[in-house]
Amino acid sequence: MPLSKTLLPTTLVGSYAQPDWLINRDMLSKRMPPRVRASELWRVPLEWLEQAQDDATLLAIRDQERAGLDILTDGEMRRESYSNRFATALDGLDLDNPGKVISRSGHEVLVPRIVGKIRRKHAVQVRDIQFLRANTDRKIKITVPGPFTMTQQAVDEFYKDEKAVSLDYAAAVNEEIKDLFAAGADVVQIDEPWMQASPDKARAYGVTALNRALDGVRGTTAVHICFGYAALVAGRPEGYSFLPELEQTPVQQVSIETAQSKLDCSVLQKLPSKTVLLGVLDLSTPEIETPETVAERIRRALPFISPDRLIIAPDCGLKYLPREVAFGKMKAMADGAKIVRTELQ
Repeated sequence: MPLSKTLLPTTLVGSYAQPDWLINRDMLSKRMPPRVRASELWRVPLEWLEQAQDDATLLAIRDQERAGLDILTDGEMRRESYSNRFATALDGLDLDNPGKVISRSGHEVLVPRIVGKIRRKHAVQVRDIQFLRANTDRKIKITVPGPFTMTQQAVDEFYKDEKAVSLDYAAAVNEEIKDLFAAGADVVQIDEPWMQASPDKARAYGVTALNRALDGVRGTTAVHICFGYAALVAGRPEGYSFLPELEQTPVQQVSIETAQSKLDCSVLQKLPSKTVLLGVLDLSTPEIETPETVAERIRRALPFISPDRLIIAPDCGLKYLPREVAFGKMKAMADGAKIVRTELQ
């Protein structure tokens, strides 16, 4: 069955802007996304934090519904970064004595040290998807960090073999994905930004790890490959260093950026069996696109892919935008998709 009967359905890639009363957004914007826990970012005391995160999630759900989105996320209201909520919940890691790596933007960041076998101790995001499912009747999706990306965001002092690290991360992701579908997810998205940053390693073992993460999974899956948050990573290359390789994986959807980079959409022809989440919102600027601007960005892709294989999305997560800007861009995205949908019908 198709995921949505709507032509050109709309969705977020994952994150939405967290409220200022929930998280210190000024502190958040002045550091790289945390790879270990960063409890100092939360404005709400621990004893009330889960309740506050639930309330923020309800606001994110209602904003997406009000904007007219078809497939909703929880906005990642409970996360300090896209990856650390899941990545720091696993066995085999020393989080109290972190290591250091150089991030894809050239900054030194603290990361978990791998000191034992990586295992998933328990479901990490099942309550998140259950809460989302209980509070909307629309299609829903949730994101998990990918095994290749988590491998790059850790210091290995146990395996001495990056491929082995990635395969055990993949086994943990695989268990989580299966539980998320069992709990009601319509789509699970795997975030793999480091495949773009380290394409040679991604070809060497990243695809193998992604395939392991999807082994035996029944449900619609997506993978997000990006150039980094526009608020933190300046500039965009002209094209992807790693993209056609995903055609050989079982993932059904591939999320790509086209707005800020003005991507040559002919690259979509290299993904003939995939549905494409087409990024049409430029997140490097607080300027809110007009619906017609969004519509024109969608039209650029149509010579290279049939509209029934397109889902309309932002370039990346909306986490670092002011909330009113994030909502405005999201609404423009839905309205722009509606323009092109009407033209096509």
